[in-house]
Amino acid sequence: MNHDPADLAAMDRALALAAEAGKAGEVPVGAVVTDAAGQIIGEGRNLRELTHDPLAHAEVVAMREGAASLSSWNLGGCTLVVTLEPCLMCAGALLQARVSRLVFGAWDDKAGAAGSMYDVVRDRRLPYRAEVVAGVRGDAASALLHTFFETRR
Repeated sequence: MNHDPADLAAMDRALALAAEAGKAGEVPVGAVVTDAAGQIIGEGRNLRELTHDPLAHAEVVAMREGAASLSSWNLGGCTLVVTLEPCLMCAGALLQARVSRLVFGAWDDKAGAAGSMYDVVRDRRLPYRAEVVAGVRGDAASALLHTFFETRR
């Protein structure tokens, strides 16, 4: 499948952030928020171990930085690009932030909430939904996670 060049570039940055997280002992997940023009306005990587914060998932960190960049909680018109399909918490957070698009790499068959286990992001019962683009650089994102967990078994 041909993906948008802006999505690929943003995913490359998210993958670099994920690699940084893995080197720091965090689960290697990285995320960026881009504005409507495709410019990165927020970045994040998993920081739960470092900060002892259960909410410090890459997506939340990136959305907080993006919101600060815009001086607004409302990320309408923005895209969240993340290396791993968001969990329920992150899916709910991106909907609350009114993120317009979600682009992710690897599927999360154990906890994913954007099409695998759940599809919260596109649930018609909710007042807000986001467009979902899955599988962008999915092999690279999966490889980072596989290598990380193999070294811990």
